[in-house]
Amino acid sequence: MSSLLEYGLDHHWRDEFERHSHSAVLARVVRVDRGEFDAVTEHGIARGTGTGLCTGDWVALDTESFRLIDILPRRTAIVRASAGSTSAAQVLGANVDTVVVTVASDTALDLGRVERYLTLAWGSGGVPVVAITKTDSGRVTEESVLAAAPGVTVCGTSAVSADGIDSLTAHLHGTVALIGPSGSGKSTLGNALIGSTAFATGITREADGKGRHTTVHRELIAVPRLGLTLLDTPGLRSVGVQGSEDAVASAFSDIDELAALCRFGDCAHAHEPGCAVLAAVETGELTDRRLGNYRKLLRENAWTTSRHDARTRSEKLREYKQMTKSLRQKYAADGGRR
Repeated sequence: MSSLLEYGLDHHWRDEFERHSHSAVLARVVRVDRGEFDAVTEHGIARGTGTGLCTGDWVALDTESFRLIDILPRRTAIVRASAGSTSAAQVLGANVDTVVVTVASDTALDLGRVERYLTLAWGSGGVPVVAITKTDSGRVTEESVLAAAPGVTVCGTSAVSADGIDSLTAHLHGTVALIGPSGSGKSTLGNALIGSTAFATGITREADGKGRHTTVHRELIAVPRLGLTLLDTPGLRSVGVQGSEDAVASAFSDIDELAALCRFGDCAHAHEPGCAVLAAVETGELTDRRLGNYRKLLRENAWTTSRHDARTRSEKLREYKQMTKSLRQKYAADGGRR
């Protein structure tokens, strides 16, 4: 199973496959296209059919038709909340070990956006790493990004000169997902890690520094020489958080640590006496901007989570009504006999 080993096969996935499927073939999804997908098997790439899966999933396929039989339980997943009116969440990548957040050095640094991406990364269950890209043509420093990334490794990189690539690689493990806005250099960085032009790249607009969506699919590529599997993702215009209160606490670990020193255990860090968080703002240890974004993400998380919970309750109620209706119809067809 050399192909599967290059895509992250280990004892865990072998055991899961044996528990969940019989007379099937084990595979890992490397690309998804509207009801069809490409998956790597022990014999190479197979084209299969099925829904509900995501790039990075481990699956069991029918040995003849490669139809999807089962999706093995995900260990981790990058999930963002919908930015629209729907409460549906979107899985960006499954079974990811390291999440690399790309920050372009040639555009204005938005610390709030960095914090939002790191919240998404922490919520995945993977380990976040920040890669500053295009350091040969920009001014964003590692120190400036660290202000929004306590406890996270931050590496400056240049795909042109290869500076920082080896340093970044040392912090990568297993399946590595690249996430960030369009034009932040995800695909170019991915190619530098792979050592070839595997991912499509584009150019950013000179007027505003924004990039086009060159990557339109999430694609998983094995990098045997590094012992990694690399997942490139399309640029994200919006990053919503959902069910991620712990992720917010991880992304804002400095505030979380300060909160433990507050006089009251349920301190809202608004106007309470003895609030260590507000005291840190007064002394300049913590900025108003960072505290404001922390509050914003907590509110957003609570709102999107409540929407999701309401949708779940509605779906369960609908299922119950349908089941009750079916039982009544069956009872009527049997002439009322029990």
